[in-house]
Amino acid sequence: MTVIVFPGQGSQFVGMSRDFYDNFNSAKDTFNLVQDSTGINIKDIIFENSEGILDITQYTQLAIFCASMSIYNVLKEEIDLNSLNINYMFGHSLGEYSAITASDALSLEDCSKLLKVRGELMQNAYAVNQSGMVAIIGLNCISVEKIIADNDLKVEIANDNSPLQIVISGIKEHLSQSEEIFKQNGAKKFVFLNVSAAFHSKIMLKAEMSMKYFIDNSNFNNPCTPIISNYTALSSKDKTVISTNLAKQMSNRVRWVESVQFLEKMHEDTIVEIGPGKVLTGLIKRISNKFKIHNIENISDIMRVNDEFQFKK
Repeated sequence: MTVIVFPGQGSQFVGMSRDFYDNFNSAKDTFNLVQDSTGINIKDIIFENSEGILDITQYTQLAIFCASMSIYNVLKEEIDLNSLNINYMFGHSLGEYSAITASDALSLEDCSKLLKVRGELMQNAYAVNQSGMVAIIGLNCISVEKIIADNDLKVEIANDNSPLQIVISGIKEHLSQSEEIFKQNGAKKFVFLNVSAAFHSKIMLKAEMSMKYFIDNSNFNNPCTPIISNYTALSSKDKTVISTNLAKQMSNRVRWVESVQFLEKMHEDTIVEIGPGKVLTGLIKRISNKFKIHNIENISDIMRVNDEFQFKK
């Protein structure tokens, strides 16, 4: 019983998925489809980053999606996915879009267009450098919620990433004002993240309303595999539920810990992270020790997983 997960923003690096592009036509086709759908030279951004824009939200999200889907499409060629017994797919923030596409609920072209819009909306949702996000290390979600309530802090929980890593969002001034309070209440680290705005917070509400229009006008299908929503931490195979939850995702908390706990309740035992980096693999290990976790971000990873499971086509 296997679950597929896809990474979100922060996993990007120059050259991600390059070996797949160089060796598989399906990866090249993925890049071409993304580029043709959006008019963005995604190959140059990912492989060369000549204009230094890979880390700009407007382009980062589409780039990670392209890299993740190129790896996934090669995986489909090289491995009999039916042998994996995939029961669920999900992803972290923008990774949910990758999961929805991988499950055939949305075409790669339509999802590329949505992520182009999403990146632009999130990049421009608030005055530049006036809002942001902070990773709080050493406190769990319940503790952070209590500290916020007890001290009437004007910040919000954006990502419940692990029992000891919570990300908060807000106006930068409010974030800075909260630092000493969190440290006095047990936070070991208070780290400002390199993002352009306060994602997954009420600051994104206007952008979310615009995004909802584009989601509502996209052609969703019922997925072949249930999708676990960041918004609810529950699964669904209903296209209306999936698209509705996706529309609400931008201004609401990513319930990552609850999503992994849902898998425990469903007695899943194997998780495969597909895409650049190993961020989710690390987070999941901090949440639970009940899963065998594999990461696929280069060709040798496919060979290793294939040898272990012995299900090559």
